[in-house]
Amino acid sequence: MRLGGRLAAAIEVLEDIGRRHRPVADALKDWGLSHRFAGGGDRAAIGNIVYDGLRRKRSAGWLLGDDTPRAIGFGALLLEWSLTAQSLNGTLDGDKFAPPLLTSAELQAITERRLADAPPAVRADVPDWCEPLFAQVFGEAWIEEGAALATRPPLDIRVNTLQADRPKVLAELAETGAKAAHIAPYGIRIAPIDGDGRHPNVQAEPAFQKGWFEVQDEGSQIAAALAGAEAGMQVLDFCAGAGGKTLALSAAMDNRGQIFAHDSEKARLAPIFDRMRRSENRNVQIVTKPAELSPLSGHMDIVLVDAPCTGSGTWRRRPDAKWRLTQRQLDTRKNEQKTILEDASRYVKPGGLLVYITCSVFEEENGDQVTAFRGRNAGFAPVDHRALWNGRFPGHEAAMRIGASGGISLSPARSGTDGFYFCAMRRSS
Repeated sequence: MRLGGRLAAAIEVLEDIGRRHRPVADALKDWGLSHRFAGGGDRAAIGNIVYDGLRRKRSAGWLLGDDTPRAIGFGALLLEWSLTAQSLNGTLDGDKFAPPLLTSAELQAITERRLADAPPAVRADVPDWCEPLFAQVFGEAWIEEGAALATRPPLDIRVNTLQADRPKVLAELAETGAKAAHIAPYGIRIAPIDGDGRHPNVQAEPAFQKGWFEVQDEGSQIAAALAGAEAGMQVLDFCAGAGGKTLALSAAMDNRGQIFAHDSEKARLAPIFDRMRRSENRNVQIVTKPAELSPLSGHMDIVLVDAPCTGSGTWRRRPDAKWRLTQRQLDTRKNEQKTILEDASRYVKPGGLLVYITCSVFEEENGDQVTAFRGRNAGFAPVDHRALWNGRFPGHEAAMRIGASGGISLSPARSGTDGFYFCAMRRSS
């Protein structure tokens, strides 16, 4: 397929997403199933246009003076593919599978409009209702931070130190352009893709099958490292999900001590079994029933709560979620977080740590939750997060922010990671 056919297909997928209010991954999968003639390169390019369009939906629509799937698809190419309106029309001209060329009205809008003159939320590529949430957290830098969440993400990898070391994995992945991560000591990064390219399928690599590494955002790796799990400890991962942080904590413990992986929705735990077998994490116990948690009460050195959240810190990877999110959903997540923190806190022993993590950038889900929890639980106090960070990642203090509640925040513009929040509270009694 030429670019015209790929753009037409991307517009079709964007129309399907808007019409049926469905996740982008589902829409792309269905398109592929009904267009089996499309090769892997075509599907990757179509996906890139769709994802770029969703990341830059506000700015793409503003640039063309409309917010239709057509405007978003064309805008994505103009903003992210190093094309001009004239070169794009020239490329599409004569392609019978291409959508109609840019009209005179669209060309005029593109010529007359500059993103620098757009409203702040458009430049940040965030919904209008999220503007005060970003301003609350990032202050004058909120537009820059929102825009960073609308960029293409890298592919990050965590070396499994139970099986390999970073030089060994880097050597295996040399052809992918993989480099050592900037902050995480066991992290590896493959840079964001350009144009119509795609990241290598690293899970097809023999090194992955042998358990040498896991795919995990560098921010998630940093949060797990900050938790401070050590050999011999008793650790509870209270919202373990698919087990990414569980495996990272287990490796940090060198398979000594015990880590209990629990999730209230046990179906989320399903992938962890294959991951454990591949990576040889042997100190993990899967706990699915609440009754099995009772003996752990008051005995854990660390209880990690990777709380369900809006996922606003992951909008680079899941840009469709940005436009589906509502205030009501945010309020629902906040109530869940409150309940989960209360439930998890009972398992921390005196002197132990309650670690609260989200992949959100919103203060209402982060520092505000910690402040409210401490108001209800006087026996928990934040650790010195600046000292904790500098002890773990010396020389990288500029990559993080410490909020009024004492927690650490990461964001694409500042740390180059997904957006994460981390707060460790020690129990005194």
